[in-house]
Parts: sequence; structure tokens; C-alpha cells
Amino acid sequence: MSMFGQHARVRSAQQRMSEARRAVAVPASALLARGERHPLVVLGVAAGAGLVMGRMDVHPMRLPGMSGLIGGVMSELTALGAGFLAHATTEDA
Repeated sequence: MSMFGQHARVRSAQQRMSEARRAVAVPASALLARGERHPLVVLGVAAGAGLVMGRMDVHPMRLPGMSGLIGGVMSELTALGAGFLAHATTEDA
């Protein structure tokens, strides 16, 4: 592949990444603002998630390649959850 073709692919990937960051920024900031207003809820959710993960006794990070897969899935789930919670928060107001 030529240098120009590679440069075009890199520019395209950078553009997609920039658009994805902008799409997640608004819901994530709304979720952070909600967390600042209700810190005990955030603490409760974090404690509950830790308890569930501890009770499941599953250690997926020990398998080769699973950390990247789980990281990607968690990134997508976090973006979806932030968007959902931000949308639910704006409807309540």
C-alpha cells in the first residue's frame, strides 16, 4: 500500500475516533454531573457491582486475549449506559 493510502486510512480512523468521542462526551458529562448531585447512589452502584463480580468468582482476565475483548465491550456498555442515564435524567427534569 502506498504512503498516501495509509495516510488516508489514518486520517479516516482519526475522524471516526473524534466523532465517537464527541458522541460520548455529552452523555458522559451529564452522568458525571448526576453523580456529583447524588454521590451515595454512585457509591452504592459501585459497591453492588463489586459485590456481584466477587460473588460470580469469574476471572476472565486470566485467559489470553480476554482483557482486550472485555475492555472493548465495557467501553461500549459504558457509552450506552451513559447515554441511557443522561437521556433518562433529562426527561425527569
